[in-house]
Amino acid sequence: MRLTGKTAIVTGGASGFGAGIVRRFLQEGAKVMIADINGQAAREFAAEMGDHAVAQTVDVGDAASVRDMAQAAMETWGHVDILINNAGVTHLPAPLDTVSEEDFDRLVRVNMKSVYLTAQALVPHMKERGAGAILNVASTAGVSPRPRLSWYNASKGWMITATKAMAVELAPDGVRVNALNPVAGETPLLKSFMGEDTPEMRAKFLSTIPLGRFSQPEDMGNAALFLCSDEASMITGVAMEVDGGRCI
Repeated sequence: MRLTGKTAIVTGGASGFGAGIVRRFLQEGAKVMIADINGQAAREFAAEMGDHAVAQTVDVGDAASVRDMAQAAMETWGHVDILINNAGVTHLPAPLDTVSEEDFDRLVRVNMKSVYLTAQALVPHMKERGAGAILNVASTAGVSPRPRLSWYNASKGWMITATKAMAVELAPDGVRVNALNPVAGETPLLKSFMGEDTPEMRAKFLSTIPLGRFSQPEDMGNAALFLCSDEASMITGVAMEVDGGRCI
């Protein structure tokens, strides 16, 4: 029960890696807000997870919506210990000069602006308390970019740099900031990364992962648990690869 007494907000928490983090945190005693743009899915998941889970509809790219999320957490618990910036999107694989401006703007809004907005909404509270843990879910794409996903790669590289910048600035305030770099996993985004979900495409992608499997939500939950627990009290500014060796 490494998170007993802790409270956590997980954006994009109703599915995929976010859901894996939610499950693990609840198992370890945390109270968790499942914050997702799909409010119905968040409510259903929270009902399944029990009394220590609450649901919140949020658009992470909208300042008012993010402020409402933070306020709801404060009203429910009185404080927030952990923030997981997990919500993310991608564009379909395509030559970089053919990705639509609409898709590019959506990437910036969800993958990048969200980190800025959640920091605005919650960092002052964490600084006031002199404690807090922020975890940004980035990607191996930010370390080892793949062709035809250029702007997604760039957004995750931005997230890794933002993590390090936040970590060094917030360290004197007792707030730790880290990132996770998963390889593609069994989540709703997998098909978007590959372009098409076929046995042949899966085999081709898996051939680039030395451990021979995709990331699972449970893998992300375990890594997030460590980085957000007091066991990692000396760790900040780290972008931990959870990738089965892909970036080697």
